[in-house]
Amino acid sequence: MDNLTAVRTFLRVVETGSFARAADTLQLPRNTVTKLVQQLEAHLRIKLLNRTTRRVSPTSDGTAYYERMVRLVEEWDEVEDELARARSHPRGRLRVDMGTTIASLLLIPSLAAFHARYPDVQIDIGASDRPVDLVGERVDCVIRAGTVTDPSLIARQLGSLPQVACASPAYLAAHGMPAHPADLEQDHTMIRYVYAGSNRAQQVMLARGEETVEVKGRHFVSVNESGALLSAALAGLGIMYAPAFISGRHVDSGALVPVLEGWRGPNVPICIVYPANRHLSARVRVFVDWMIELFRASPYTLPPGPPRG
Repeated sequence: MDNLTAVRTFLRVVETGSFARAADTLQLPRNTVTKLVQQLEAHLRIKLLNRTTRRVSPTSDGTAYYERMVRLVEEWDEVEDELARARSHPRGRLRVDMGTTIASLLLIPSLAAFHARYPDVQIDIGASDRPVDLVGERVDCVIRAGTVTDPSLIARQLGSLPQVACASPAYLAAHGMPAHPADLEQDHTMIRYVYAGSNRAQQVMLARGEETVEVKGRHFVSVNESGALLSAALAGLGIMYAPAFISGRHVDSGALVPVLEGWRGPNVPICIVYPANRHLSARVRVFVDWMIELFRASPYTLPPGPPRG
């Protein structure tokens, strides 16, 4: 039995004083209204209604039950209405953390459109490549590249990031164009990316057909922040391997040139992450939906889906 439906039906019978009138206002068959009330009485193990040929009236238990439940159902409806309004018109403060290049290259240039759509949401952006403690730092959600394996977190994939190797024209003029990933080990210099908060360097795996090559590469500079990685590539300090949305505009302008174009690395999933035990507020939900739209509209990202090698 759907208890809420049965309770609503009972309330309407009391208010109209008739099973027939209650059935008409609820747009239900009369026998359905009768069965719902009978099931509610059986569930509660009390008699709720006195039935005569002319009128239906509540028993003393039925009156007490009515007075309690009519307030509870009104509160239930108010909460549902408030949540529905919040979904359409979310408001409040949203604390979100993300990598610096996602913030500066993807999110912030389009943020005016989000504000126009949801003017009552205030966004506090933390931009860094370091790991964030969502609970300890009171962050609503984080946007991060890679696979999330922590069972205490929920991750919703926003899209995936194709990876591109590229270098400045000045660097290529001085060192030539690599023809094979093995060239990066001998005749070229990579810009090494080290994950913030660790000594772990980014793994570079390139594949063409059946051949897969892991590239370690020589380097004389390493960085732990993606904006610095881009700056180093633009300065001609070596070959950068990074998501296409970081280098894409500079490739389009000619400031960077793709290398090893026949070779592909795996696409990297990018997710919005929040604690599993935290209620997902309306403002987080609309932000997630908007971010998915943003990724779908970008020429440098791919829609949600499994990583592809």
